[in-house]
Amino acid sequence: MILVTGGARSGKSAQVEKLVAGQCQQVLYIATSVVTDEEMARRIAQHQAQRPAHWRTWEGYRALDRVLREQVQPGEGVVLECITTWLANLLYEASGGADPDTLDFAPLEIWLQEQVDALITACQHTAAPVFIVTNELGMSITPENRLARHFVDIAGRANQKLALAADDVWLMVSGIGVKIK
Repeated sequence: MILVTGGARSGKSAQVEKLVAGQCQQVLYIATSVVTDEEMARRIAQHQAQRPAHWRTWEGYRALDRVLREQVQPGEGVVLECITTWLANLLYEASGGADPDTLDFAPLEIWLQEQVDALITACQHTAAPVFIVTNELGMSITPENRLARHFVDIAGRANQKLALAADDVWLMVSGIGVKIK
């Protein structure tokens, strides 16, 4: 498992594409974004256009552990983009879209971290190299609102688990990749 982290527009996707191209001819691209508005649709379309046409794409965010067990073909590498979006989608779905000020984040985080654990286990049991993109959210001021504070905490702890389990970890800063593990 190779984890690539960094801030928004730091070059994570380009780094993963470079790394996977050096190791894999065939790729299963797991896209966790969902269309929520026109801007997001444009972003998704831009990402799709940048990917090599011969890569297979699986779109969704549920049961990624099962996707890794059932969808990866022999000789294929996997790109999973991205953990942060995956966690946000799962959190929103699990909370039923409730007002964030009414949420009890403790049981939600327990469930989310169980999903991370299941993903890590699936990555460790697949023969395919798995390249994971995630956002490093904790490099700024503490967010002003409750939902954002809890999400930064949840994503940060998930990233720590992923980094610990990963064989290699890359930090992207201004388009420059630094291998930190």
